[in-house]
Amino acid sequence: MENKETFNYTYSAKEQEEIKAIRKKYAPKEETIDKMEQLRRLDASVTHKATSASLVFGVIGALILGIGMSLAMTDIGKVIGLSGALAMIVGSLIGIVGIVLVCVAYPLYNHIVKKERERIAPEIIRLTDELMK
Repeated sequence: MENKETFNYTYSAKEQEEIKAIRKKYAPKEETIDKMEQLRRLDASVTHKATSASLVFGVIGALILGIGMSLAMTDIGKVIGLSGALAMIVGSLIGIVGIVLVCVAYPLYNHIVKKERERIAPEIIRLTDELMK
């Protein structure tokens, strides 16, 4: 004779929520993305790309400017074999190149934003049309 006993457990609402939260971590991800979230991500991607590029450009320009200033204002020129006046001239020219790169960072940002907006405009328009219906 087999004695089969079954047990039924009932969890509280708080425990149910915890169970669902744990299950959600391990369940396969759904591929459907909310259209509003997709719209936000597309819009943010334009400025993120432009910001990254202009920051890199500006930082490189600032570093080049610093190298030129160091060359013109310290004894580094003597260490690399340049006389005082020549080190000042070379350092000034390098510094000017750095200043130009820093000044070009903002127009570069605007250019990238404009091009990216043109590129994703059809998708943005399509999503906004769907959301406004």
